[in-house]
Amino acid sequence: MGKKRVIKKTEKELIEETDKIEKKLGKELNVSASRPFKKGRVYISSTYNNTIVSLTDERGNVLFWRSAGNVGFKGTKKGTSFAASKVAQAVAQACDQFKIKEVSVFVKGVGGGRDSALKTIAGAGLEIEAIKDVTPVPHNGCRPRKPRRV
Repeated sequence: MGKKRVIKKTEKELIEETDKIEKKLGKELNVSASRPFKKGRVYISSTYNNTIVSLTDERGNVLFWRSAGNVGFKGTKKGTSFAASKVAQAVAQACDQFKIKEVSVFVKGVGGGRDSALKTIAGAGLEIEAIKDVTPVPHNGCRPRKPRRV
């Protein structure tokens, strides 16, 4: 099979990459609120490969959303908790634009970003009304696939 080469990035390349992500986050959001909102809902969908955070009004109409790929992460870095915290930070900025102070948080999925996104939203100064886990759990529904043999 041969030896695999591991490409290590230099410090300069790592700094450039983080600057690119910060630059994408720092862009002024063009958010136009048709009417002021007092309360909202934040849906955190966290998988092993990505984290998607949506901001909705009380009825469930999506006002703003961000994902780890949308913020600027690529490949396996999208599934990290750091990427999830940056996504949640972008959604918290959108909450400030919409003048939303109170949110209910709905967490879905099993990825590593669910906790860090929740902590970032809590640390952004938003008042969290409720936290609910809405991960779908089968009640012995469909028959699972056969086990994979490696």
